[in-house]
Amino acid sequence: MPAPKVRTKWRPTLALIVYVVLLAVMALPILIVIWFHAVEASSNRMAPAEIGALVVAFMLTLGVAYVLTRTITGPIDALIARTEEIARGGKGAIRPLESYGTREIAVLSQSFLDLAGKLVDRTEYVRSFAAHVSHELKSPLTAIRGAAELLRDDDVERPMTKAQRLHFLDNIVADAVRLDALLQRLRELAQAETPVAEGRSSVTDILTSLRERFPALHISGAGDTEISVALPREAAGIAFANLAENALQHGATLLELRVSVDGRTAVILIRDDGSGISEANRQRIFQPFFSTRREQGGTGMGLGIVRAMLSSHGGTIRLLQTTGAGTDFEVTIPVQILSG
Repeated sequence: MPAPKVRTKWRPTLALIVYVVLLAVMALPILIVIWFHAVEASSNRMAPAEIGALVVAFMLTLGVAYVLTRTITGPIDALIARTEEIARGGKGAIRPLESYGTREIAVLSQSFLDLAGKLVDRTEYVRSFAAHVSHELKSPLTAIRGAAELLRDDDVERPMTKAQRLHFLDNIVADAVRLDALLQRLRELAQAETPVAEGRSSVTDILTSLRERFPALHISGAGDTEISVALPREAAGIAFANLAENALQHGATLLELRVSVDGRTAVILIRDDGSGISEANRQRIFQPFFSTRREQGGTGMGLGIVRAMLSSHGGTIRLLQTTGAGTDFEVTIPVQILSG
């Protein structure tokens, strides 16, 4: 979608408006003095003191106009120039202005810099993500193509054994399953990045859904589980199912959700008794496609989907430090305020 364009027409500059307004204000006492002299019969000439006062007023007006334009127009022009610089230079050009003039312009500049930083980070994320996706899809596709070519080249002179043929077919099926899992994760990530509906769900609903989907896990809840959070049921199902699946894949048999409320935020501690996360991997678990279970079909996208899903609804997730076995995550989600 092309960026909307501002309609081209003549518009006065801010500096021109400031000068014209102040000079118009100054012209009022000048016209009053001239009018009094015009109706006064005794003298048609202005006294030197009057002329001096008008000159001083004129100079003061120009001084005030200069200060106003330097305070307002200067920072705005600098912000426009910085916008163009960021468009050309990317993240390296995101830096504060030398002068802001007024508090409002300082706030506007900070909001602009924050937005520019998020947009640049987003661009870099999309670029890196696209490279990872290409790599992840290329590996199973290459394997499928190689196995299919070997099956196609099977001839009567050097026929494959049944075991060899089944081996290649199993490889094709396994890689197809991996591709399907990657595509499913990509669909979930797209849904997490672009939420289209608002809704709510209770932690009790989440617990019920997890128990139905993961019967191998003993799932329990504690605390204020009846609290409603600002997370649609489908989104909650995707986010917490990924956490439960992650726990199950790491050998967990127990999963506990402990809920507390801090103001208008629900804090959910999610704890399992699995093998845990090594210290070396703690900083990498939210990186796209990082997985310690790649040979077992892990895509490395689950926790990224959870974070994106929660973030799109105002929530957060972080990994807590644990002393023993298992993994602890802390999820925060805004509480859904019920009207009526």
